[in-house]
Amino acid sequence: MRTLISTAFISLDGVVEAPGGEPGHRSSGWAFKAVDFLQEAYEIKDREQREAAAIMLGRTSYEVFSPVWPDMEEFADYNAMPKYVVSTTLTEGDLVSNWGETTILRSVDEVAELKKTEGGPIVIHGSATLNRSLSDAGLIDRYHLLVYPLLLGAGKRLFSDTDKDAQKLRLVEYEAYANGVQKNVFEVVR
Repeated sequence: MRTLISTAFISLDGVVEAPGGEPGHRSSGWAFKAVDFLQEAYEIKDREQREAAAIMLGRTSYEVFSPVWPDMEEFADYNAMPKYVVSTTLTEGDLVSNWGETTILRSVDEVAELKKTEGGPIVIHGSATLNRSLSDAGLIDRYHLLVYPLLLGAGKRLFSDTDKDAQKLRLVEYEAYANGVQKNVFEVVR
């Protein structure tokens, strides 16, 4: 059984949209514009790359990352690993040719089947809509959250507002940094 890890930059009020500068959000780039950069706060990002066996994205995040990440040295480990894109609309012709093996999954059920296979952890980057669907389906095993001391108000949120039973999480790692960012790693309790 594979582990599915959701990793996110998240504001204190739960917004995950446009942390890196994606267009369309009024506070676009908030993760790097509004808070002083401290390298140690991003150690978990390097670790995720070393420990992951695959990366998973929703269509929108794939379309944002795929033209940029293949040429970025800091993502060399991700570039070499298999990628899974969950989308009902993306076609094979939409995939970039320079980012390695990419498989399109069409549903949450296909993600559930992938989790049953042998292999290492799969890390989900960005992909707010996908994260909400996978969380609601009980498929996410761990959350790696860098929580920013910001209240952004509007924007896509990591967690849905679906009326469902409480899901208990166990805090397994945490740290606060001088710039106000907090690292919180939670395992989903089943």
